[in-house]
Amino acid sequence: MSRKIKRIHYRQHTKAGDVGENPGDIVIPEGALKPLISVYSYNAKELVSSEGEDIKVVLDQFKECTDHTHWIQVRGLGDAALVEEIGSILTINPLVLEDITNIHQRPKFDEYDGYVFAVSRMISFTKDYELTNNQFSALVKDNIIITFEETHEENFQAVKNRLAASKGSIRTEGAGYMCYALTDTILDCYFVLLAKLGDQLDEVEDRLYGNADKTIMYDTQHLKRTLIVLRRSCWPERDKINDMLRTESPLISKNVKLFLKDAYDHCIQIMDLIESYKEITSSIMDIYLSMVSNRMNEIMKVLTIISVIFIPLTFIAGIYGMNFAKVDPVTNKVMPYNLPELYNPHGYFYTLGGMLLIGIFQIVVFWRKGWFSKL
Repeated sequence: MSRKIKRIHYRQHTKAGDVGENPGDIVIPEGALKPLISVYSYNAKELVSSEGEDIKVVLDQFKECTDHTHWIQVRGLGDAALVEEIGSILTINPLVLEDITNIHQRPKFDEYDGYVFAVSRMISFTKDYELTNNQFSALVKDNIIITFEETHEENFQAVKNRLAASKGSIRTEGAGYMCYALTDTILDCYFVLLAKLGDQLDEVEDRLYGNADKTIMYDTQHLKRTLIVLRRSCWPERDKINDMLRTESPLISKNVKLFLKDAYDHCIQIMDLIESYKEITSSIMDIYLSMVSNRMNEIMKVLTIISVIFIPLTFIAGIYGMNFAKVDPVTNKVMPYNLPELYNPHGYFYTLGGMLLIGIFQIVVFWRKGWFSKL
């Protein structure tokens, strides 16, 4: 038995700040969470981690781990002073800091003097089946990568597990490789989301061929809208990865670019899946509307057959319902041509018999034409 697909809700992002404000001003989005800071300092031999709510935890770990690569994870954007302080310590352009807090940015990769800046969109379903579209920002400078996320949710536990286990090149390839690893994790989440949407599309198709109703149209539209949101994020993500592959910045090494090529292939696969699923949703809508149209045509055909059968019978009944008088009530003159068969002693039965024969004749003609077999 198929289950009804829940309505997909969308958490909308609107641009913070006023029209015409000064470029580079940091405007915290409404409802932004208080930042939580996690610092991971690692090299081939060890991993040191700490957590806090202010920049002090970062500076203390920098002093202790001088020959490490540092990943600073900031979850929550509700502190403008923290963002400004990070920008001051690392000498970051105010326009970049503005892009970090303005969470409507499209995926991109920008190069600056001594550092690079990347943006991605993290799309997922919550427990309440709300589609979230959050911004992920990353600053890479020397041996430091700072990431900014809107929520306190843990989205990169798999990367942290790899750091702890020292699997692959994650501890030796520097901050550029960490930027790739986080981007690739976001793309993997797209695959998970698309797998869920694919299962829902299969379910809608089963209902379409089984017992179709108007909820199929609504569910298909919800799925199509979700695919449009994914498409809007995936297309610029492909361009972003392509820019990372073409950059000459030393922060993105040749070894990292080899891995980025694999991420680029993943992005293309995601785009292919999105386009395929969009075609399926369009096909489902077309098939459903065709089924509704065919069903309406069948109903109209039945009504037409019934009308065609009863039209001549109604015509005959109308003629004999005119009640013209046989004798003029004023002159008592006999009018022999006013429905002479009306006074036949068996006229009623003759009329009914004629009407029955006409009806049977029409039914036989329709049956021989195959109209009843197609109902």
